Amino acid sequence: MSETLNKNNQTLHSVFFPMTNVIQDYAWGSPTSFKQLFGTENLTGGPQAEIWMGAHPNGCSVIETNGQTTKLSQLIEQNINDVLSERVANRFGELPYLFKVLAAEKALSIQVHPNKQQAEKGYELEQQQGIPHSAGNRNYKDPNHKPELVYALTSYQAMNGFRSTEEIIANFSRLDIPELAALLAALVENQTAQGLSDFFSALLSLDGESKDNALTALMAYANRSQDPLMALIVELETQYPGDIGLFVPLTLNIITLEPGQAMFLDAETPHAYIKGTGLEIMANSDNVLRAGLTPKYMDIEELVACTIFEEKPFNTLLLEPKVNDEVLEYPIPVEDFKFAIIPSSTARVIEIDSAEILLPLDGAMTLTHRNGQSCVIEKGQSVFVPAYAQSYTLECQGRVARAYC
Repeated sequence: MSETLNKNNQTLHSVFFPMTNVIQDYAWGSPTSFKQLFGTENLTGGPQAEIWMGAHPNGCSVIETNGQTTKLSQLIEQNINDVLSERVANRFGELPYLFKVLAAEKALSIQVHPNKQQAEKGYELEQQQGIPHSAGNRNYKDPNHKPELVYALTSYQAMNGFRSTEEIIANFSRLDIPELAALLAALVENQTAQGLSDFFSALLSLDGESKDNALTALMAYANRSQDPLMALIVELETQYPGDIGLFVPLTLNIITLEPGQAMFLDAETPHAYIKGTGLEIMANSDNVLRAGLTPKYMDIEELVACTIFEEKPFNTLLLEPKVNDEVLEYPIPVEDFKFAIIPSSTARVIEIDSAEILLPLDGAMTLTHRNGQSCVIEKGQSVFVPAYAQSYTLECQGRVARAYC
């Protein structure tokens, strides 16, 4: 352990840091979900979309250390090797994940996240161009990728990955929309990744009278159909009227996670959250390229360049956990984060080698450490545990979500 940390006995003694977290009030959020699940107050009655747990500059959690309130990022920066572990500090130089509770009452924009190399290149280019981070036409807020895992707390509807080209062709063929006939014919002739890329790009680029006529025809068909997919498009049209993204559910898988189910969303994969509340853990990034259901900026060329146009079979969408001493550990194909659900526990000892965040889902939990410190965290609240804790003992009569790396 570093000399800096040794000089500060109180910080050395502190192994549990209860977190005060930012609640983002994005317009698509739910005014009631956090209160129903966790008893979180909503004094304004407005939308509460995301609870951010982590050290991201756009919503950094706050903790107390030495009797002083400070940002979690400052605690990490002061003793990065001890707080994160040398392994994580050397690999990432920051807390490499952002943990969220996400409550969607309206659909989020259809989006793609770049891979690491694309993000680094795009960020550097926009820096050179002098585009402000807050600019509406800024694609890259940071040089990082943004793979994600979502774990459903309620029924959770989403889009994830492309349907088969055969299914996409069938969906558009039954619409029989003249403005889309040439695009569809080209896809029929070229049922490859390039053919799908050309089709998707041209579809999202429709404008003027062609766009208006195509959307009018889509909604006329959807309103007289009994198909659940068309019912979804009708629902989305009430939220985003006149949006070209209303065609996108015809191209992507639609899945509803039941509470306790999870899925992984790769970089370069189009997806959208439609409605429901869940946990989300991701690489520490805010990079989003949009593909519809949004009034925000859409850079179709950059979106297409950062998308893999491959079918994602429906039966591959769910992420099945591995069970280790009753703990559900989810296999994550990236280094930035790990995620587990710990069941009801009595004196469960957990060894750690990185910084982690714990969130009790069903009731209060009690943490104790061999140095004598103990901490009670209520349902829906969270706590940061630095790597130097090495281990702790957990007591809880319900599930605890664990974010670590």
